[in-house]
Amino acid sequence: MNEDAGTASRRAVLAGTGAAGVTAVLAGCQTYGAASAPAPAAPAAPVAPAATGTAGPPPVGGEGAAPALARLADIPVGGGRIFAERGVVLTQPTAGTVKAFSATCTHAGCTVSSVADGTIVCACHNSRFDIADGSVRGGPAGSPLPPAAVTVDGDAVRLA
Repeated sequence: MNEDAGTASRRAVLAGTGAAGVTAVLAGCQTYGAASAPAPAAPAAPVAPAATGTAGPPPVGGEGAAPALARLADIPVGGGRIFAERGVVLTQPTAGTVKAFSATCTHAGCTVSSVADGTIVCACHNSRFDIADGSVRGGPAGSPLPPAAVTVDGDAVRLA
């Protein structure tokens, strides 16, 4: 009878372990995909006015105009410039035509790293985008860079 007591004891341990495992799996299923309370929105950071002098583009435009990101001459024709702190990349596909796109790669959310030879490049996984329309030219990205509204006021390039 000693043998039966040992067998029953092993069975009880195995059953208890299995029950604990099922409980853990079910607990995980209950929280997976469950709606959580939305985090409170952080207040928007104020936008600093454009610097005057040689440090940046002049504050061109009337009262209430958005600060200039760059001068037209700062954006190379056939290339562009990344403004990571503003989350935008400005390009100039042809002389006088300025385009703006999100600087966040649509593949994995990295900030694009360079603009050269008519292409915006994300170094994270080598996704490449066209400077004229943000379309995918290569790499793992499956969606184009979203456009951003931009205006050119004299020599000042501004987000609209």
